[in-house]
Amino acid sequence: MASIFESAWTYLVTHYSDFQLACLGSFFLHESVFFLSGLPFIYFERAGWLSKYKIQTKNNTPAAQEKCITRLVLYHLCVNLPVMILSYPVFRFMGMRISLPLPSWKVISTQILFYFILEDFVFYWGHRILHTKWLYKHVHSVHHEYATPFGLTSEYAHPAEILFLGFATIVGPAITGPHLITLWLWMVLRVLETVEAHCGYHFPWSLSNFLPLYGGADFHDYHHRLLYTKSGNYSSTFVYMDWIFGTDKGYRKLKALKSVGDEAEVKQS
Repeated sequence: MASIFESAWTYLVTHYSDFQLACLGSFFLHESVFFLSGLPFIYFERAGWLSKYKIQTKNNTPAAQEKCITRLVLYHLCVNLPVMILSYPVFRFMGMRISLPLPSWKVISTQILFYFILEDFVFYWGHRILHTKWLYKHVHSVHHEYATPFGLTSEYAHPAEILFLGFATIVGPAITGPHLITLWLWMVLRVLETVEAHCGYHFPWSLSNFLPLYGGADFHDYHHRLLYTKSGNYSSTFVYMDWIFGTDKGYRKLKALKSVGDEAEVKQS
């Protein structure tokens, strides 16, 4: 298996420059993973498929969905791509490698675990700051235009927020200077996680059913339903920051009440 990855990577580094792989390759990979994982939830909502797993009964209008897609393409081309290009010298200065040999899976997994932990910490505080009155009104309210989120709304935000919270995603790799393949894997996992958190569906196979500290769609959907002063649930991937600082109390209380209600229904039936 390792030889297959090495052969594929040899082809890439032979046919493309480091700049092309790190900037254009990263952008293409991001766009592919993001839209391929996010678009299906638009069709699920429109067709009413898997509705029994939908967290909210309200649906977005086709016009609202199309507005989201149009803005996303604009933001990605005018914000994300330039950031990838401008950050390339920084990552190279911090030690990012592109050539062979590829890092071991032990190195990759250790670095990505570190990125998740650091990203959660930085994102939590950045997200809380965005929920202060002035920043919410002028910046973060754009993301909250969709009280009923769907997968693609995960990256629908004010350009200032894209830069502000994007720092949480890139700070770990910037510190460690990983191999590009580690950076790509981190980007893929982060995109899939945030799309799932905004998808609007809670499935029996959702990770939050198996990983106690994982937030997922049900946890983050609560955040979108409430007013900015009362929302809570500011965490990114895992929920330990909200638990430590008590900003998930409303969500936990609601879950407890729902559990009691479900038990009462079972007894009556």
